Amino acid sequence: MHQISQKMKILFLVYHGFEEFSGISKKIHYQVKGLRENGHDVRLCHYTIRDDGHRCRFVDDDVIQDYGKGFIAALRQRVGYNCIYDYCIREGIQFVYARCFQNANPWLIRFFKKLKKAGIHAVTEIPTYPYDAEFVGFSRMTRLNLKVDQTFRNALYKQMDAVVTFSDAKEIFGQRTINISNGVDFDSIPLHEPLPMNHELHLIGVAEVHYWHGFDRLIAGLGEYYNDVRGKKEDVRDVYFHIVGGVGPSEMYDSMHAPGFHELIEKYGIQDKVIFHGQLFGQALDDVFNQCQFAIGSLARHRSGITNIKTLKNREYATRGIPFVYSEQDTDFDHQPYVLKASADESPVNIQQIIDFIESNQLKPADIRKTVEHLSWKIQMQRVVEAIF
Repeated sequence: MHQISQKMKILFLVYHGFEEFSGISKKIHYQVKGLRENGHDVRLCHYTIRDDGHRCRFVDDDVIQDYGKGFIAALRQRVGYNCIYDYCIREGIQFVYARCFQNANPWLIRFFKKLKKAGIHAVTEIPTYPYDAEFVGFSRMTRLNLKVDQTFRNALYKQMDAVVTFSDAKEIFGQRTINISNGVDFDSIPLHEPLPMNHELHLIGVAEVHYWHGFDRLIAGLGEYYNDVRGKKEDVRDVYFHIVGGVGPSEMYDSMHAPGFHELIEKYGIQDKVIFHGQLFGQALDDVFNQCQFAIGSLARHRSGITNIKTLKNREYATRGIPFVYSEQDTDFDHQPYVLKASADESPVNIQQIIDFIESNQLKPADIRKTVEHLSWKIQMQRVVEAIF
């Protein structure tokens, strides 16, 4: 690929607002930072409801459209994209990078068609593909919105230059793809400083927990491990699982795909072995990471119909320098010596296998981190720009 030397004017388009501690919000800001590190002039367009109840579309800190309050305003923002188009024309935007919100509709199609006619290039990033199976069990309104998206998405992506994906798919919804990896912001992730394992092993899983994370498989594996070692005196390690992030009632008590966490913990009598920390950030999160020697990635992407995916979590674990396990296919990590692959099925995770793996794994955190230097957002986002221009 040729090197892009000129400074591009880019609008990064998000159809929602931001939350201070949201992983998605942080990722978007890191992507914008990555583009800016390559010398591009990047404006961030987003939509939010202000404290006074007004529904507004912003570019950075400036309001470009105030839709008003209430139900009618909510409808207007779903169909009113002229303000974004006018901004692009006025400011000489050359490239629009949009993030999929499963919101394909005739008004959005019209917006991107106008961009195309004006000579403005556009791509949409689809963070998870395929995504339809993720909506199973959601509310009727959410599933109705998905039906609208399914109806119009092929026509929408026809207006794009390409679809950005973290999968290995070569075509999505009839459009060519740009395959990149989820990136990392090295400035925001400290190096792991683990405590010695001794006779205890501490595992950590960080997520806003959904059924595709498959943490129930780890809890079941923990239960089976303690069933096997009870009564043994020698060479037995105490193993603990630290879950950091929100866990909803649907996963704790009534999972649609597996026994709930509470049910499994009660069944095996391992109440003191599974620790729920809730959401943690900054030093509090670092402290729990440093207590742990091994991390848990997704263990059930097969439940949502996904085989290949390059998750953000795997990259964050590697950037910290902590070894980890996952069950999907991820070509950036499948053959790394600090990665343990779990089977993509419903079997309990083999805890003894994790213990043996850690005992034979001598890689230092700094060595693990070095293997992902090419996954910086600066490098990944520039690949998109170079694929279009």
